[in-house]
Amino acid sequence: MTYKNKLIFLVSLIAVLALLFSGSIIFNSDIGNKQTSFVWLDAKNAEKATRIVIKAEGNTQDMQDFELSYNNNQWFVLYNDTVYPARKVRIDDFLSILTTRSAWNVRSTDASNHERFGLDQSASKITIYAENTVILDLLLGNDDIFKNETYFRKAGQNEVRSGDSGIKTYVTGPVTNWYNLRLIPENEGALKFDLNNVQRLSVYNDGELQIFNRRNRTWAIEGVNNPNVSAVESYIRAILNTEGDNFAQPEFGDSESVGGFDDNNRIVIEFGNGRIITIRLTEPDDTGRRYAQVSGRSYVYSIPSWSAGRLYKNISDFESQ
Repeated sequence: MTYKNKLIFLVSLIAVLALLFSGSIIFNSDIGNKQTSFVWLDAKNAEKATRIVIKAEGNTQDMQDFELSYNNNQWFVLYNDTVYPARKVRIDDFLSILTTRSAWNVRSTDASNHERFGLDQSASKITIYAENTVILDLLLGNDDIFKNETYFRKAGQNEVRSGDSGIKTYVTGPVTNWYNLRLIPENEGALKFDLNNVQRLSVYNDGELQIFNRRNRTWAIEGVNNPNVSAVESYIRAILNTEGDNFAQPEFGDSESVGGFDDNNRIVIEFGNGRIITIRLTEPDDTGRRYAQVSGRSYVYSIPSWSAGRLYKNISDFESQ
């Protein structure tokens, strides 16, 4: 082939490729080319949400189907036919992703592409209800090759968009991430269960008693002449903020089967409005783990050793140096 023929061939090849490329833009202009501001759920509708159903693709040990239900001004998790208190802040963060207007790029409007995006009928699914009306039915598909974005589409619609992959962690993570595992709630109506409202703390450890009484801006402790206020208040905060890492299994619902809730191991917190909360604890097991029951609640909390170890202190820990 002469140089002239080679040149003609190369120019022709370039022209053909250019035509093919321009044709792909014309006939596939909806694939990754529309960068529009978009929101999945109107914020006003989100405020009306009363039920969220999450179905996870694969349904493995760490990816389970569960529901979130709003009742009496509180969110609950329904899992394995058991109802647990839910973390409201996590639900708020989850809904915020769906109600925040962002750049959710259109990747396809062709139903034939659903399978390759992981958005066929086997996809994970988020369904949000307001009373008995579905306000969002959203499918979650594959991640992109960089794992930065996930593909989404509304059920019954062909349009596929991609965006923040962070929302997928709410679906694929353990259901325990949704549990409110605080022993003491942040508030009860207008009453905040914080340090400022604690008036008296009584700690029973194997029958031995420590009592902390508020005295204006300081604390009185029997056997301690000069209490370290900072140490006392750090200790009380630790108790107020104690969380379990899971609820005990249903078979532990009977306090006797857990292995010993009694008055020898308990913490009694008295608040300014007269409210009293009692935490009853088991003895630590071989790993230091304890189980706890809180007055007024039927749940049994499983507390890991590192957290359980902060519930009891030596009286010397509160002496000013």
